[in-house]
Amino acid sequence: MTLDPVLSRIDADLPQALDRLMALLRIPSISTDPMHAADCAKAADWLAEDLRAIGFDAAPHVTPGHPMVVGKGGDTGPNLLFYGHYDVQPVDPLDLWDRDPFDPALEDTPAGKVIRARGASDDKGQLMTVVEACRAWKAVNGTLPARITMFFEGEEESGSPSLVPFLKDNAGMLTSDIALICDTGLFDAKTPAIVTMLRGLLGEEVTITGPDLDLHSGMYGGAAMNPIRALAGIIAALHDDTGRITVPGFYDGVPELPKAVAAQWQGLGFDAGEFLGAVGLSTPAGEQDRSALEMIWSRPTCEVNGITGGYTGAGFKTVLPSKASAKISFRLVGQQDPLKIREAFRAMVREMLPPDCTAEFADHGASPAAQMAIGDPAFEKARQALSDEWPNPAAYVGCGGSIPVAGYFKEVLGMDSMLIGFGRDNDAIHSPNEKYDVESFHKGIRSWARILAALAG
Repeated sequence: MTLDPVLSRIDADLPQALDRLMALLRIPSISTDPMHAADCAKAADWLAEDLRAIGFDAAPHVTPGHPMVVGKGGDTGPNLLFYGHYDVQPVDPLDLWDRDPFDPALEDTPAGKVIRARGASDDKGQLMTVVEACRAWKAVNGTLPARITMFFEGEEESGSPSLVPFLKDNAGMLTSDIALICDTGLFDAKTPAIVTMLRGLLGEEVTITGPDLDLHSGMYGGAAMNPIRALAGIIAALHDDTGRITVPGFYDGVPELPKAVAAQWQGLGFDAGEFLGAVGLSTPAGEQDRSALEMIWSRPTCEVNGITGGYTGAGFKTVLPSKASAKISFRLVGQQDPLKIREAFRAMVREMLPPDCTAEFADHGASPAAQMAIGDPAFEKARQALSDEWPNPAAYVGCGGSIPVAGYFKEVLGMDSMLIGFGRDNDAIHSPNEKYDVESFHKGIRSWARILAALAG
């Protein structure tokens, strides 16, 4: 099996590939809205039928929520699992869209032609790059270069409640040599990336109660403890003067960045001033001995996401509140244990409480970080294949956000994941006027064809 005819087929078939993507984008598969349950089922059926047209044994699988689509094809070579999701975010506020979000269209922009629609980048356009690469391989060679399992979820945008049970119940059907996830992006327009570090996430909400009702500050101010004051002191103590997080044991399991990866990152030419300047800032605010790129890709964080307490309406009210609360998130790396950090954080809060105050806690999820074993030769094969397609060499990068499915694949199925995507920072995913560059779609298909060839040897 040779690669060049496959790439030529991809180039020639691009108009038809775009038509197929447009058909999928027209289905309003919003997983969070029960009124769109039938649309999610329709999208699952569409994908299963399209996979069968390529020769996959494919079908939707019923779950307590939206269907999972599983397709199997190929009979030789390594076992590869491709993951993507067909559900999309809601479109509100609709009045900020320049066109119907489920009436996809090609648009010319100063940076090139784009596909405009909800789900164009997240994740239907990305998902279809993999499908189209397989279509071209099958058309040219009559078979696939590897044993490929397609696994498409319909609840990623609504918390994936059915995912882990489905993985456990169908481990034999899904377990492969490696998982390939197409839900990430390029480093920049000319530089592809393989995400090898995903931060975990711990969400905590703390409510501090002082007096048993709101008090008049003229009658009680000074004599009564103010819960906002207590909360502010605790929040201020979560970081020291150098930006380090002070929760006891917080840095247990935090690794140093490997020298080879650090050298790659240095070569990316990341401009911290430009990065912060784009949002009206100028000075990195985290750990003072770390670069901005390290801070967003490979270092843990503690951030306050919201504070409430007292009177916040129009005008002024001299109230001393009964309660004050804060929502706090921790991004985790390496081997940090989210449950241990949760207990350490709560113990720290309780220890800092002044007299007459109590604390209540609510958890908002806890998932560990995922770090991929880049010593696996498959990673370097894929990196070289990407480098052959794009102007700049591909880089191993971190991801500041959290993509739980990669951790679930490791925890439940024992598989490492490669996260390779072709989205761009300005794709406006989750926002009005979402788009996906035609170049990303086209070169994404070609990239997956190259990666398939490389992994199949």
